[in-house]
Amino acid sequence: MSVIVVGMNHRTAPVELLERVAVPPSGLVKALHALRVREHLAEIVLLSTCNRTEVYSRTTLFHPAVQDVRDFLAAHASLDPDELGEHLYTYHDDAAVAHLFGVSAGVDSMIVGEGEILGQVREAWRAAEHEGTAGQVLSRIFRHAVEVGKRSRTETEIGRHAVSVSSAAVALAAARLGSLDGRRVLVLGAGEVGEGMAVALAGAGADEIVVANRTPSRARDLARRVGGRPIALGEIADELVRADVLLTSTGASGVVIERADIESVMERRGGRALLIVDVAMPRDVDPGVRQVFGVMLLDMDDMKAFALHSLEQRQREVGRVRAIVADELDRFRAERTAREVAPLVTALRGRAEEIRQSELERFRARLAGLDPATRKTVDALTTGIVNKLLHDPTVRVKDAAGTPRGELFTDAITELFALDELRDASDNS
Repeated sequence: MSVIVVGMNHRTAPVELLERVAVPPSGLVKALHALRVREHLAEIVLLSTCNRTEVYSRTTLFHPAVQDVRDFLAAHASLDPDELGEHLYTYHDDAAVAHLFGVSAGVDSMIVGEGEILGQVREAWRAAEHEGTAGQVLSRIFRHAVEVGKRSRTETEIGRHAVSVSSAAVALAAARLGSLDGRRVLVLGAGEVGEGMAVALAGAGADEIVVANRTPSRARDLARRVGGRPIALGEIADELVRADVLLTSTGASGVVIERADIESVMERRGGRALLIVDVAMPRDVDPGVRQVFGVMLLDMDDMKAFALHSLEQRQREVGRVRAIVADELDRFRAERTAREVAPLVTALRGRAEEIRQSELERFRARLAGLDPATRKTVDALTTGIVNKLLHDPTVRVKDAAGTPRGELFTDAITELFALDELRDASDNS
C-alpha cells in the first residue's frame, strides 16, 4: 500500500480555483465520508485552509487512488477532472510524508513560518480520527508532522519573525490606510483567523473593534477579550455604514456579502471610502464589489504580494527548517523500518523453530532410546545452533533499520525464507 497526497495550493492554483475546491469546516465531515466510500482510499485526512486543499490517503492501488481524489475534488468544485490537472500535485510514500512535514513546519505556506498552519494540521487529523477515516498509518504520520512543526518553531527563528494570515491581514489594512489609529474596524468571523485578526487589531491602535459571527456567544467572547463590541449578523449593514475597515474570514461555503449589499452601504456613507480585506476561502465577499465606487477590496492574491515584502528574515531560516524536516524524515523511516523489522525477525525465528521441531520429530524414533538428560542436551544443542545461525543476520538487519541497506536486507530475508505473507501483513499495519 502507498501513502499519497493530492492537492493544490497558492502556488499551483489561482484564488478563483482554490475557493471552488476549498472545503469549509461545515462541510468537512461530509467530505471525509464521501472520500471514504471511494474504492481505493483506505484512510483519509483532508486539510483545507485559505492557502491549500490537500487529501492525504493510505491507498490500496496508487494510480486508481489518485484518480479517486481527483474525481472527488472535481465533483466538489463542479468541474471536469481535466480542468484540475495542471493545478494538482501528487506525492507518494516518503515524498508525501516530507511534504506534510514541510507544511506543518510552515515552509510551504504563502506566508513562510506562519503559525496557524500547525493548528490546522492538528485539527484536520483530529477530525479524521473522530470520523474514523484516519487509521494507524496516517495517525502515525500526522502525529510526527505535529512534532516536526513544534520542533521547527522551537529550534529556529522561522516563527519569530513571521506574520500569520490573520496578523498579515491587519498589517495589510494598516499599510493601505497608513495606520489603523482611530479607525473603526468590523471583524466578520470569530474562528481561528477571525480571532487572530481581532487580537492583532487590539495591538494596532484601532479605535473600535466590532465582532460579528454566526454564533453570537463566540462573537461576545471574542469582543470581550479584545475590548470590542459584538453585533448580530443582521446588524452588519448598519455597522458597515460607520466602519472604516471590514476584515472577514468566515467558514461559510459561499459568498456572505453580495455586491448589492455593499452598493446599498456605500450610498449611505456619504462618499467615505471603505477598505475590505477578505482572507476567507472560499471568499466571503463577492469579487464584483471591486467595481463599487469608493471600495477597495483586497483578497488572498493581495496577501500573497504583501507577504513577499516581509519574507527576508524568515527566508534565512528556511534552510535550517528544511534540515530539521530531513532529519525527522530519516527518523520516521528508521521507526517505520524498525516496526517492519520486529515482526520480520519474529517470523524468521518462528520459521527456524518450525524447522528444528520438524527435524526433531523426523528423528523421534532414533532418539526414543535416549535418557531424559541426553534428550534435553539434544534440544539445547539444536536450539543453540539455530540461535547462532540467526544471530548475525538478526543484528545486522536491526542495525541497518531505516537505511536503504536495511530495506535490502529486509527484502532479501523475506524472499529467501518465504516470509511474503508476513511482509504483506506488515505493509497493512
